[in-house]
Amino acid sequence: MSGALAGLRVLDLSRVLAGPWAGQLLADLGAEVIKVERPGSGDDTRAWGPPYLKDAAGRDTSEAAYYLCANRNKESIAIDITQPEGQRLVRELAGKSDIVIENFKLGGLKQYGLDYDSLREANPGLIYCSITGFGQDGPYAARPGYDFLIQGLGGLMSITGRKDGEAGAGPQKVGVALTDVMTGLYATVAILAAVAHRARTGEGQYIDLALLDVQIACLANQDLNFLTTGVAPKRMGNAHPNIVPYQDFPTADGDMIIAVGNDSQFRKLCQLLGHPEWGGDARFATNASRVAHRDELIELLRVETKRRTTAEWIAAFEQAGVPGGPINDLQGVFADPQVLARGLRIDLPHPVAGSAPGVANPIRMSASPVAYRSAPPTLGQHTDEILHRLLGLSEETVAALRNSGVI
Repeated sequence: MSGALAGLRVLDLSRVLAGPWAGQLLADLGAEVIKVERPGSGDDTRAWGPPYLKDAAGRDTSEAAYYLCANRNKESIAIDITQPEGQRLVRELAGKSDIVIENFKLGGLKQYGLDYDSLREANPGLIYCSITGFGQDGPYAARPGYDFLIQGLGGLMSITGRKDGEAGAGPQKVGVALTDVMTGLYATVAILAAVAHRARTGEGQYIDLALLDVQIACLANQDLNFLTTGVAPKRMGNAHPNIVPYQDFPTADGDMIIAVGNDSQFRKLCQLLGHPEWGGDARFATNASRVAHRDELIELLRVETKRRTTAEWIAAFEQAGVPGGPINDLQGVFADPQVLARGLRIDLPHPVAGSAPGVANPIRMSASPVAYRSAPPTLGQHTDEILHRLLGLSEETVAALRNSGVI
């Protein structure tokens, strides 16, 4: 094992996205990550298809694309934690691990003796990260929490979608489970902070991470727009509440984005549009005045942007230093020359399909780069190996565990 986190072992008891996302990130950075799954079914997302990974003959395998997105560089061990012997195996693995990640419902692991208080008795330095919808306390603590529910409850859908009065207006979720992904990132940050704390003090600790808390924290400037005024932000479609022009515009053959961030860029845009006088117009000269006269300015800009194609505008913007770009679908994304140059698609050998596609980790480190060691594992792919290597179990003992349904 190599990488910045080489030498750390993570026991990943989580399913779906937030916990596995954190586990994959730690694995990419060099940690050894052991994914504990239910025998027979495994992580819920293994069944969240179609689409499924295809083999060399183009036939569907049992590996769902959703599962593949968050489980690279891990080993899979299948253990039934409802059985006492399964619980014992997990406790022994936790005793040899630095970090545990879990996303069971409130108190869900306590009945199995796999909660933090139980595991730290044998491993005081253990870092234990619990991810739930609402956290370990408060009136909603026992509720199940899914990304979509949190996007609604946590305010994200109130500011996402076309503005009221337009065709198709209404609350809209983001097109990916963004709350789960951000929670996975916060979990990773918290875990690494706990690792640093342990290095200084020798103490492990418990991390309580809630999807709702993360969702609200990630509303960023919109949170402060409300907290400083008392006025709740509304849906604005693709427009920005604080910057103008910063949204989509029609072109001769489609649509594009203009993202002007300062007054100098706006004056350059006005030059390209053939209306340099707008840059000095009192209604538009500053960002504050453009926000105040948003509707008037956007209507003027939309007339002009229709006169050229998207590609023509993007080329002109690049020459002039005006921030702008196309609106790609994912086929366009992975064909984009910058994406190709950065190598954002990766392909890893897979034991069933031959090869599995993936997306590169965006972290680029000069001294301890991310390593892509293995594709997401098949269910229980490493069960025997882990039991032999870490717990020293014999072939006969492993066979007996399998015969009894523990593994």
